[in-house]
Amino acid sequence: MSTPRQLPIDTQTFEYIRKAGAVYVDKTQYIEKLLSLGRFFFLSRPHRFGKSLFTSTLKAYFEGKKELFDGLYLEHAEPQLAEQMQREAWASSPVLYFQLNGVDYSYDEALSETLVAQMRTLEAQWGIAGEENSSPAIRFTYLIQTLFQKTKQQVVVLIDEYDKPLLETFDAPERNERFRTQLKSFYEVLKKSDAYIHFAFLTGITKFSKIVLFSGLNNLVDITLEDNYSAICGFTEEELTSHFAAEIEQLATKYQQTVEEAHARLKKNYDGYRFSGNGVNVYNPFSLLNVLAFSNYKYYWFETATPAFLVSYLKQINYYVPEIKDGVEIDEGALQDFRIGAANPLPLLFQSGYLTLQDYYFEENTYTLRFPNEEVKYGFLRTLLMGYYPTVLDAAVDVRRFREEILRGDVDAFMQRLTAIISGIPYGDFSRAPEPYYERDGQVAVFLVFLLMGQFIQTEVHNHVGRADAVVHTPEFVYLFEFKLDGSGTPEEALQQIEAKGYALPYQSGDKQVVCVGVVFSKEKKTIASWLVKH
Repeated sequence: MSTPRQLPIDTQTFEYIRKAGAVYVDKTQYIEKLLSLGRFFFLSRPHRFGKSLFTSTLKAYFEGKKELFDGLYLEHAEPQLAEQMQREAWASSPVLYFQLNGVDYSYDEALSETLVAQMRTLEAQWGIAGEENSSPAIRFTYLIQTLFQKTKQQVVVLIDEYDKPLLETFDAPERNERFRTQLKSFYEVLKKSDAYIHFAFLTGITKFSKIVLFSGLNNLVDITLEDNYSAICGFTEEELTSHFAAEIEQLATKYQQTVEEAHARLKKNYDGYRFSGNGVNVYNPFSLLNVLAFSNYKYYWFETATPAFLVSYLKQINYYVPEIKDGVEIDEGALQDFRIGAANPLPLLFQSGYLTLQDYYFEENTYTLRFPNEEVKYGFLRTLLMGYYPTVLDAAVDVRRFREEILRGDVDAFMQRLTAIISGIPYGDFSRAPEPYYERDGQVAVFLVFLLMGQFIQTEVHNHVGRADAVVHTPEFVYLFEFKLDGSGTPEEALQQIEAKGYALPYQSGDKQVVCVGVVFSKEKKTIASWLVKH
């Protein structure tokens, strides 16, 4: 049996990966692309998607560590690139590297302390006496200019996870506003110090509105949605098959699958991200590496990226969740213009990795967004349901029971279990209606539960005379749900509506049994009041 190869599941440091002999998927061709394009860049990608590794690769390159690039694309491209830029091959530059991740931002001075601490380290490295009593922005300016004067070289500035202080303070608006002001001043130094900077690269999860944060930093080239950089982070299909064939075979052996079956499951669970209109799809690198390292189909990324702030945000703006299931459209300008407090969560859901690009409409300059894969869809929906009703679902037990009940046609047992869930949902958590409790709240709960069971569900399904509130398909049944709010109808009237509007007609010619369920929600009790089933 061959010795397992080392996969970089616990590090994002290029130098460590190369010296340890760990598997590295070569992304150094993108360094050549960047240097041929300009000097100041911004890249947005989801959490744990390879941004830090690429930034670390840039650091090693600008430090002139030629030996780390042996066998990689840049080893052979560098001489020509250096000639093009009229410099020596593998010439080193002074590098200022900032990492804003892994910090507790729960108190007001956290950001300024973090920036100052990292500048002190850099000052000590380069033998520069910093201005201790000045603001982070003034101290940053002094550091860049003094380093330029000392080395007679322009400086490289790398800032990884630039937006982490803002994402960590979603629920603390005053601190968030203070941090935004500080970061805006700090990042504007890059433009003011243009003459002293050779190259600058910023990464983050979100692209906060230019008006809010980047208004003074308009020289950044945003490569986030550019086709030529769509695979700068993540693994393409070709990279998966060329680098990880041995691990895929081992995974297939463990689960008694063919290699093709294992590959198909990897694709279904972890592929599907697309970051530009005509770009290639990529796999989530963090989940993929962990799956292959442990030969276990788990949802690793979602366990480390639970979107607590997203659940809070969606509840705050009362976003109607089923709108995103089958794809939602957004124009390119809105896609990159996230503002805290905005009523549209789609930019944040895309930028943080919970939705991805599906279709691009060139003429209208719009995109369709969808869930990228099974890991994200089920992880996100489960977390969302738990966020609205924290005591619901010991997932492994309750979801299995839901599945068993609905698959065998035991609607009463399923509805009793669903009633217990909806009883715990606060008023108006799901709907955007002005009314404090609304039938769509219950509709969303049904939607989430069925999706978590892995069933096919549609909400508000249209036909020529109306629309059913929800349709659920199983191997043997088609369930049609019609919801009423107490005072506006009874279960019997809900069933009569299904029949009168012909909601069942499209399904009656098939082999599946059609089951109609009329449901009434109680505004007073905040749960399902009654239901009636007709086979």
